[in-house]
Amino acid sequence: MTRLFVYVEGHTEESFVKEIVAPYLYDCGFSLVRPRLIGSARQRNRRGGIRHWNQVRRDIVHHLREDQGCVITTMVDYYGLPRKGFGAWPGREKADMLAFPEKVLMVEGALSEDICNEMGRDFDRSRFIPYVMMHEFEALLFSDCERFATSIDRPDITLSLQKIRNGFPNPEQIDDSPDTAPSKRISALIPEYQKPLHGLLATLEIGLQKICAECPHFAKWLSCLQELR
Repeated sequence: MTRLFVYVEGHTEESFVKEIVAPYLYDCGFSLVRPRLIGSARQRNRRGGIRHWNQVRRDIVHHLREDQGCVITTMVDYYGLPRKGFGAWPGREKADMLAFPEKVLMVEGALSEDICNEMGRDFDRSRFIPYVMMHEFEALLFSDCERFATSIDRPDITLSLQKIRNGFPNPEQIDDSPDTAPSKRISALIPEYQKPLHGLLATLEIGLQKICAECPHFAKWLSCLQELR
């Protein structure tokens, strides 16, 4: 029976893992699925950012060594990762030069290699499966615009949400400009938007099946986890 720990960067992602991902994986045969926040707001190098990789790596390696039977994954936002300097995340700076589909794959591969190098040659690589979201958690909410709008009692914005969604091949590609990131687009339509509350309500209404159908990279991650059961 697999014990899975998901390193997440915020309380919304923490709730998403607890309420949406964990029940699904329990049905697949996992014995434990638990999110772990990557540090606290005080430990982050900047608002909206995430802890330095050397700190996160230390925590992950320690956990993998202490609990020999566990599996660890991540759920972090590509554009929020430090890209330069002492705390840069592996592959992040180089990934900026790549085409869109290759960016997160570069970072995920670099994270995997870094952890495997730290753990040593006998380490089972399947025990660390990094997942990097291209954009914010809010991108997943565009998987079903009608259910998203209904879940927060705003059916009047369904068409506006759908117009945004229709501008991209899939929700994961909704861009990251400071003015047009998924969260900014949502806040422009819903000034009262509260990420922890509304984000969870929306994903509960949309459901994992629809998110997987619309978000191929997310679906691939979940499939990789399923294979570990």
